[in-house]
Amino acid sequence: MAERRVHVGWAEGLHARPASIFVRAAMAAGVPVTIAKAGGSPVNAASVLAVLGLGVRGGEEVVLTSPAEGAQAALDRLAKLVAEGLEELPETV
Repeated sequence: MAERRVHVGWAEGLHARPASIFVRAAMAAGVPVTIAKAGGSPVNAASVLAVLGLGVRGGEEVVLTSPAEGAQAALDRLAKLVAEGLEELPETV
Protein backbone atom coordinates (compact mmCIF):
# COMPACT_ATOMS: atom_id res chain seq x y z
CA MET A 1 0.00 0.00 0.00
CA ALA A 2 1.37 3.38 -1.03
CA GLU A 3 1.02 6.25 1.43
CA ARG A 4 1.83 9.96 1.58
CA ARG A 5 1.53 12.23 4.62
CA VAL A 6 1.16 15.90 3.79
CA HIS A 7 0.14 19.17 5.43
CA VAL A 8 -2.68 21.02 3.68
CA GLY A 9 -1.39 24.14 1.91
CA TRP A 10 -4.76 25.79 1.27
CA ALA A 11 -5.34 28.36 4.04
CA GLU A 12 -9.06 27.50 4.13
CA GLY A 13 -8.33 23.76 4.28
CA LEU A 14 -10.20 21.22 2.18
CA HIS A 15 -13.43 23.18 1.97
CA ALA A 16 -15.54 24.20 -1.04
CA ARG A 17 -13.23 25.06 -3.96
CA PRO A 18 -10.06 23.32 -2.70
CA ALA A 19 -12.07 20.16 -1.97
CA SER A 20 -13.51 20.27 -5.47
CA ILE A 21 -10.05 20.69 -7.00
CA PHE A 22 -8.68 17.80 -4.92
CA VAL A 23 -11.59 15.47 -5.71
CA ARG A 24 -11.31 16.11 -9.46
CA ALA A 25 -7.59 15.35 -9.24
CA ALA A 26 -8.24 12.17 -7.24
CA MET A 27 -10.77 10.99 -9.84
CA ALA A 28 -8.22 11.66 -12.60
CA ALA A 29 -5.46 9.79 -10.76
CA GLY A 30 -6.35 6.48 -12.39
CA VAL A 31 -6.05 4.55 -9.12
CA PRO A 32 -8.31 4.31 -6.06
CA VAL A 33 -7.23 6.82 -3.40
CA THR A 34 -8.35 7.42 0.16
CA ILE A 35 -7.73 10.44 2.36
CA ALA A 36 -7.85 10.73 6.14
CA LYS A 37 -6.91 13.16 8.85
CA ALA A 38 -3.80 11.89 10.61
CA GLY A 39 -5.03 9.18 12.99
CA GLY A 40 -8.55 9.24 11.50
CA SER A 41 -10.63 6.94 9.35
CA PRO A 42 -9.99 7.08 5.60
CA VAL A 43 -12.66 8.12 3.10
CA ASN A 44 -12.91 7.88 -0.68
CA ALA A 45 -10.86 10.77 -2.10
CA ALA A 46 -13.10 10.85 -5.19
CA SER A 47 -16.19 11.81 -3.13
CA VAL A 48 -16.61 15.53 -2.50
CA LEU A 49 -19.09 14.88 0.32
CA ALA A 50 -16.70 12.48 2.04
CA VAL A 51 -13.78 14.91 1.71
CA LEU A 52 -15.84 17.84 3.00
CA GLY A 53 -17.03 15.65 5.88
CA LEU A 54 -13.45 15.31 7.13
CA GLY A 55 -13.42 19.00 8.09
CA VAL A 56 -9.72 19.38 7.25
CA ARG A 57 -8.29 22.81 8.08
CA GLY A 58 -5.32 24.56 6.55
CA GLY A 59 -2.03 23.23 7.92
CA GLU A 60 -3.51 19.96 9.19
CA GLU A 61 -1.85 16.71 8.20
CA VAL A 62 -3.70 14.31 5.92
CA VAL A 63 -2.79 10.80 4.83
CA LEU A 64 -3.28 9.77 1.20
CA THR A 65 -3.25 6.04 0.48
CA SER A 66 -3.80 3.67 -2.42
CA PRO A 67 -3.58 -0.13 -2.59
CA ALA A 68 -3.03 -0.10 -6.37
CA GLU A 69 0.13 -1.17 -8.12
CA GLY A 70 1.96 1.85 -9.51
CA ALA A 71 0.15 4.33 -7.25
CA GLN A 72 3.38 6.05 -6.18
CA ALA A 73 3.38 8.65 -8.97
CA ALA A 74 -0.33 9.40 -8.56
CA LEU A 75 0.08 9.93 -4.81
CA ASP A 76 3.14 12.12 -5.40
CA ARG A 77 1.10 14.37 -7.69
CA LEU A 78 -1.86 14.53 -5.28
CA ALA A 79 0.45 15.23 -2.33
CA LYS A 80 2.06 18.11 -4.23
CA LEU A 81 -1.37 19.53 -5.06
CA VAL A 82 -2.45 19.42 -1.42
CA ALA A 83 0.84 20.64 0.10
CA GLU A 84 1.22 23.59 -2.23
CA GLY A 85 -2.48 24.51 -2.40
CA LEU A 86 -2.40 24.43 -6.19
CA GLU A 87 -5.38 25.31 -8.37
CA GLU A 88 -4.86 22.31 -10.66
CA LEU A 89 -3.11 18.99 -10.66
CA PRO A 90 0.58 19.27 -11.63
CA GLU A 91 1.50 17.45 -14.83
CA THR A 92 4.66 16.01 -13.32
CA VAL A 93 6.31 15.87 -9.94
